[in-house]
Amino acid sequence: MIVSLRKWRVDRGAASTQLVLVIPVLLLLAMLIVQFALVWHARHIAQYAAQRALATARAQHGSAADGRAQAARSLVALGSRTLTTPSVAVERTTTQTTVRVRGTVMAVVPGLHLHASGTAAGPTERLTTPDGGHR
Repeated sequence: MIVSLRKWRVDRGAASTQLVLVIPVLLLLAMLIVQFALVWHARHIAQYAAQRALATARAQHGSAADGRAQAARSLVALGSRTLTTPSVAVERTTTQTTVRVRGTVMAVVPGLHLHASGTAAGPTERLTTPDGGHR
């Protein structure tokens, strides 16, 4: 009986010490999981906005400004809090249109600043004659 009583006194507080060490690690792990889920979601938002902007900008009578406006509308509708400080770059030539959407992902873990981007490219629409010439 004396041996078991002595062991109980030595172990007193061990659970509290373990709890103090394990809980912050578990909370950080949970926050990291949420943070990377937000990065994944923000990438999808950026890609969607880039695809919508491409569809608008590459149209026959479209323009780079039309593409930027469409991307802005898509970003506001989907991810104004998830994808913060977005930037949209639209390059439109007579043959190719490219849209790049970038932004900063909302931070859950303090001090961790992650970015997400999406790119879409395709041929610029134009009328041609059956022999391949321009109209």
